[in-house]
Amino acid sequence: MLLRSKNKERPFHWGPFALERLPHDETIAKTEAVADPTPRLARPPLDLDNLFGRALLKYHSMFGATGIVDPLPERAPVPDDLKRRSQDVKGAGFFLDAAGMGICKISENSWFTDSERLSHTHAVVVVIQHGRTPEEDNLAHAWVNGLEAAAAEVRAFQIAIAVAEHIQWMGFAATAHDAREGAVNLDRLAVLSGLAVRDGDTVVHPFMGGAFSLAVVTTEYEMACDKPLSPRAKNADKGLGYLFGAGGAVPGLEWKRRESRPTHMSNYPMEQVDRVERPTTLIIDDEVPQVSKRAEFFERAARGDLGKKSMHERSRFSFKHPFAQAMVSLIKCMVPEQDGEVAKKVPGYEDAAANTKAVKSLSYFLGSEMTGICEIPRYAWYSHRKNGTEITPYNKYAIVMLIDQGYETMEGASGDDYISGAQSMRAYMRGAEIAGVMGELFRSLGYHARSQTNADSEVLHVPLTLLSGLGELSRIGEVILNPFIGPRLKTVVLTTDLPLTPDQPMDFGLQYFCSNCLKCARECPCDAISWGDKVMFNGYEMWKPDVERCTRYRLTNPKGLACGRCMKTCPLNKVVTWEGPIATRIASWCGVNVRWLKPFLVPIAVWLDDKLGHGVRNPVKKWWLDLEMVDGKCVHPPKGVNQRDLNLDHQIDPAEQKMAYYHADVMPPPDSAEPVPIDRKDALKAKELLESPHEALTRVTAGKPKPAHYIPVPASGAGMDQEKESANAIWDKPRGHGT
Repeated sequence: MLLRSKNKERPFHWGPFALERLPHDETIAKTEAVADPTPRLARPPLDLDNLFGRALLKYHSMFGATGIVDPLPERAPVPDDLKRRSQDVKGAGFFLDAAGMGICKISENSWFTDSERLSHTHAVVVVIQHGRTPEEDNLAHAWVNGLEAAAAEVRAFQIAIAVAEHIQWMGFAATAHDAREGAVNLDRLAVLSGLAVRDGDTVVHPFMGGAFSLAVVTTEYEMACDKPLSPRAKNADKGLGYLFGAGGAVPGLEWKRRESRPTHMSNYPMEQVDRVERPTTLIIDDEVPQVSKRAEFFERAARGDLGKKSMHERSRFSFKHPFAQAMVSLIKCMVPEQDGEVAKKVPGYEDAAANTKAVKSLSYFLGSEMTGICEIPRYAWYSHRKNGTEITPYNKYAIVMLIDQGYETMEGASGDDYISGAQSMRAYMRGAEIAGVMGELFRSLGYHARSQTNADSEVLHVPLTLLSGLGELSRIGEVILNPFIGPRLKTVVLTTDLPLTPDQPMDFGLQYFCSNCLKCARECPCDAISWGDKVMFNGYEMWKPDVERCTRYRLTNPKGLACGRCMKTCPLNKVVTWEGPIATRIASWCGVNVRWLKPFLVPIAVWLDDKLGHGVRNPVKKWWLDLEMVDGKCVHPPKGVNQRDLNLDHQIDPAEQKMAYYHADVMPPPDSAEPVPIDRKDALKAKELLESPHEALTRVTAGKPKPAHYIPVPASGAGMDQEKESANAIWDKPRGHGT
């Protein structure tokens, strides 16, 4: 408990609630099997006068039009072990934040009498807990009240679609069913799969009561089944075992702590973190160049700037695993809805403080981990879109939301194996839904809003995350670290003109920590992270990474998808709630609240992190199957799987580290569809152009002009060849380091 939590020994596919400790009764299956089949019950329509309800219904319908793989590929070399198959499928659902996952055989009477009966034998049941209703004095209360079940249904359906498509990409038929139009009796299957018990005319969960929603995947894919719960499980013991997380489940104390916090505050005590007027790393606002999307290194790879191999792999590098691939259709279907028509203004939203409180409550209700707000500076807008057209800034505020990439899954991985890409896709999918629904609501209230997602963003997320007070720049480079989840995050941004109150940047002492910790640099598989001091790059003070080297490795990683090894091994990648060890919670509190102790604590923390083996793989948490999509087929990875742990002996002399710097003056023209090959030799020499932060401040104070290499290459004026642009503008894959 002090240095190691019980959760370390809990298999991930068991989920957050200790249902395995409750009594089970296999005779329940016989009881359920003799019940009469029923037609689908008519559901009352959502109140379309509620604008939030309209937004939910729109996204529910969008998701329902996806998730079909036709034709199915050849069957994957899945294991004969049915338990191992179940572990993979249930783990996928828990990875997407399901509160419960259960598997059962489909009884004949589970099909509705008025629905098409498929030749499927097994059901995968998804449970989502209802979100917390905002307080009555919160503007968001009127949006959410009465729609808690509907919102959870959308999320459950999204998970079911992703799981169903995952199974299909492995070559087996599968269909997702929702609560409104599905072909199966969700309650009956929830009972058969050991997730709920009968309570009169309804079903209840032993720990959540009736505050949950369901979705189901039916499939021909054979898996090991769960046992039904005994009726006695309805009154689950919530004594000391529950409170302290018996079996490694989420402790009842943690559930209670979350429920005790106001709905506009995240699950983490962000209010304890010091706030400052300016970020803790120097930004010379007037000198930061606006960059085009064409200058992003992943986009440069797509255009052929990094050569043929990188260009080819750019189209598949982050979703060449069937589960990562399964989320693509869901992400793509949301792109056309990121913007839209703005309705006539609804009165009552003139108070920026009240709006801010409501916006944050709504974001947490929908699943954001942490939310911050800032005004959008000029340099946070891209100058040009991928097609070369110029972007004119159009919104004042950015609502920045963090999505946790999942600690337990990351714990079971190497950071650059076959789940790494799925961790990104999961966060991008969830973020796009949250921002999309919120944007739909705000436009219907009369305020323009556009969700800026991984698939299509017109703003740079890193500076906005920094300015909105959600973290500090880290040694990893152009990556923000948060004091509570470290670098284990992805972002989604909603830009809007709804009146809001900005947050301030934070200071939790990260600059001192990263100055005295080199673990991410030591563990980087391609030596792309700086071992040296911070420099000024395009107006920012940072530990500038070698973006080309990082991009090439992530694109062409032969034994995995992309890479998140820096996130995996960072000492701040921890669990600092009641789920984690006591010592970790104490250290986190001291790091935020007793910062004067850092000179004493940081060396101990860095040394202890290695001694305790933080950053090695925990096989208990590995739920996924290592498979790779090759030419439309799912196969065993041809070149094997990365199985890295810690590289304790790896050292590089900062003076000898060869880092390439691609300044603004060597960016490709924003409207160039033709390849603009990079020149690494010149980029290595560009190190000579760098200033230290002190030198930059001295220059600015003396009134000297900004360096010439801060001036980006202008558009050529020829215009993008639209035919060539459409051929190259493959759907934007997950970004790593920026420009």
